[in-house]
Amino acid sequence: MTSIKDVAAAAGVSVATVSRVLNSHPSVSPAARARVLGAVESLGYRPNAVARSLRTAQTRTLGLVISDVLNPYFTELARSVEEEARALGYSVIIGNADEQPDIQDHHVRTLVDRRIDGLLVSPTDGGSPLMLEAAIAGTPMVFVDRWIPGVDVPVVRSDGRAAVRDLVAHLHALGHRRLAIIAGPAATTTGSERVEAFREALAAFGIALPDAYIGQGDFQADSGRRATERFLALAEPPEVVFAADNLMALGALDAIRAAGLRVPYDIGLAAFDDIPWFVHTDPPVTAIAQPTKELGRAAVRALIDRIEGRTPQSVTLPARLVVRRSCGEAGTSEARPPAATAPADTPTATTSTRRNP
Repeated sequence: MTSIKDVAAAAGVSVATVSRVLNSHPSVSPAARARVLGAVESLGYRPNAVARSLRTAQTRTLGLVISDVLNPYFTELARSVEEEARALGYSVIIGNADEQPDIQDHHVRTLVDRRIDGLLVSPTDGGSPLMLEAAIAGTPMVFVDRWIPGVDVPVVRSDGRAAVRDLVAHLHALGHRRLAIIAGPAATTTGSERVEAFREALAAFGIALPDAYIGQGDFQADSGRRATERFLALAEPPEVVFAADNLMALGALDAIRAAGLRVPYDIGLAAFDDIPWFVHTDPPVTAIAQPTKELGRAAVRALIDRIEGRTPQSVTLPARLVVRRSCGEAGTSEARPPAATAPADTPTATTSTRRNP
């Protein structure tokens, strides 16, 4: 079956250019447009007929494909989407991608087959041609939290750059200089964006981000645990670990405690994506909070605008820093408590991770 990538290859252009031609976007040159239309004709390319059928009838049902239902951030987002949709007379069918592109595409196909009126998707990565084909076919679609560059649909997301700058400024004021990050997958927009925001914020204070202080994670707790174990094994461990999502932060906390260390007395911890139980950990975790409920409501409204023939704009809402006590803030500067006892089968770290004075 001919795909949009086949058309792009035959025409000698990018898939994004093919998308613009098929959507009558004026930015494409006449020569490129002619090559694309010629390739479409010669290859017999046709967008997915089932997706196109979404334009012919309404079921008052929306599809939502989220990256990981076990991630509290996405759980709250899904709840907000369902509440807003119900208030506007729509039902929601939810698919959990479990951070796997093949499962994500399975849910997208299934939802389209069920003739839902439109799709909300938080993409697991930027490599799925199905999203682009669905958009070209006319499927009303909105990306939420994450997006795929080159796919021309509205994006509802938060901007965490200012909050990351606030976090780095906060850590710098506390005297921390060795700062590490557990990054999310580079294939996701949020994964790459948060690393770059952290790097830029550090540079503003004249602080480098060596490769040894970048741990590659996958937005899952196990990856946060493994990355933190590597940090702690360094000759000069970081003073603070910043996890680029909440599950990786919980994994980092497990690794720190398993090593017999205490937060924040031996090493600090901060997280992107605040979650309700961060206030109940010991100590409470300093985190960057996204306006999750507002994002869910805005995404539903944007999708319904698409379904009803209006042209919604992308929406970007600011994230904010929530200061607690996991990085050595006020309330944790008293004398260090007795060290926790490491499990019998776990060697206790002997290298001090105390920050420089």
